Order: sequence, then C-alpha cells, then structure tokens
Amino acid sequence: MNLARLDLNLVVALRALLEERNVTRAGQRVGLSQPAMSAALSRLRRHFDDDLLARVGGHYELTALGQVLLDRTSTAYDVLERLFSSQAEFDPAEESREFTLFASDYAVSVFGAELAAVVHEEAPGVRLRFTQTPPTVVDDTATLLSAVDGLLMPHGVISGFPATDLYEDRWVLVVADDHPAVQDRLTRRDLAELPWVTYQRTYDAPAVRQLGMLGVEPRVEVSVDSFHLLPLLVAGTRRVALLQARLARLLAPIAPVRVVEPPYEAVSLQEALWWHPVHTHDAAHIWLRETAARVGAGLPPVHDGRSA
Repeated sequence: MNLARLDLNLVVALRALLEERNVTRAGQRVGLSQPAMSAALSRLRRHFDDDLLARVGGHYELTALGQVLLDRTSTAYDVLERLFSSQAEFDPAEESREFTLFASDYAVSVFGAELAAVVHEEAPGVRLRFTQTPPTVVDDTATLLSAVDGLLMPHGVISGFPATDLYEDRWVLVVADDHPAVQDRLTRRDLAELPWVTYQRTYDAPAVRQLGMLGVEPRVEVSVDSFHLLPLLVAGTRRVALLQARLARLLAPIAPVRVVEPPYEAVSLQEALWWHPVHTHDAAHIWLRETAARVGAGLPPVHDGRSA
C-alpha cells in the first residue's frame, strides 16, 4: 500500500461513518455536506472493497469488516491527532493542553494527586485526565499506549516501551484489627489457609507470581477492581490482602485494619511512567515526563517495617 496516495481526511470520514452509521449525521459531525460524505463513503468502499455500511430495513448496520475497522479507526485517529499536535517547544505557564494517563486508583492516590498539585501551580492551562488501566494492557500494549499520553505501572508487568522511573513502594499484608488468628506476624501456612481479597487486574502480577514461586496459592474469596476497596473487604473478616505500603498508610483512617509484614522478602515495587515512542520527542510530553519524575523523586521514602 502506498501511503503517499492516501487522503488522511478519509480517516476522519471513516470514523464518523462507522460511529454514526448514517451518512447525513456523519457529514454534520465533521462539517461535510451529505453529497460530500456520500462521495467519501464511495471512495472508502472502493478502497476496502467492502460496503462497510449495509442497509437493514430502515437503517444501516456495520459489515463484518466495518466492525473490525471501528476500533482500529478510532485508534488511528487518536494517533494522527497526537502526531500532528506535537510541538517543538512547550511553555507550561502559557500553553493549554490535556494529558491522558492510564492509572490504577492506587497510582492516582499516592502519585497522581501530587502531580496534579504541581501541574496546578506550574501549568494552569494544563489538564490531567486519569482513566482506569484497561485489562488488555498486557496483550495490546502498543495500541493502547498510542491513544494516550502515558501509563502509570510498575516494572515487571509490561516491557519493550520507554519509561521513566517515578518512586519506590513495597508490598505489605493487611488483616482486620481484630483478626482472631493473627497476632503480629503471619506464616506462609497462614497465607495458604486464610481467605484472600485480591485485585482483579495485572498490576500486582510480580508480587502474585512471587507467592506462587513460594508454593503459596491464595484461596481467593473476593476479588475487586480497586485497591481502595481491599482494606474495606478485609475489615471485620478473616481475610488477608496484599497492598502497597504507601496506600495502606493513606487508607489507615478509613478501615480498621493493620499492616503485617510478609513472611518472606517481598519483591520491590518500582512505579514508572510508560509511553508510546511516538511521544518521545514531543516538547509537551518531555515536560510531562520531567515533571512526573521530579514529583516522584519528591515523595517521602517508604520505610521497611522490619527495620522500624
């Protein structure tokens, strides 16, 4: 395929047609007349050798290829938009820009809030949008990263993309304040026998893999899509959960739970900001990365409970 012969405006038209599934509405969405959008649809049909939109009764539905192109077109549009909005220079005090970051509720709580405070002071026209990390991030990393400005994720989950380290944390165990079977320590046998609350996604994959390597298979009783909910689902029960020390300290006033050190040398947690290479030389993105690294370096250290 000769990309030089492609009209990039057709990407805009294709996205509108596939999402609206109506030629008139698609034209109105992108500022084209109905005849102009019909002409664009004809060109797209010739290019793909497919109807893309098929009339069913009184409305249009996507063909099989049209359904496949729906998500791909949205991603391509986002990549092009970010590509052509790249800047050679960026003045944070004067510019207006929105950065979108994939992040867990943990990352937003212990780091995102600090980053937002610094951005508010130094770049009043810059907006941050944190959105939940998709569960498919491990399987489709390139596609997902191409559509956002970055991903807050520790090392050990994804690889092969540029990243800048932000801060360190460590894994601890939390149990109910009044847990009948746990005093001030847990054994590996306890971890194998007690019921667990776990996080549903891949963020804690290295720590969970470590448990498996130690011969501990958690007996999962509850799983949730939020780190913040783990202490609430531990409180008043016999359950145990794996949690980041920084978040455990932050949530201490909210749930009657206590921190117990793991009965093994838990794998460390190095949080990082990951991005797609298309952003590497963008001045605005360089500023974001440098600011994020500075904020991360300014977080207070997390202490090892064994040495306290």
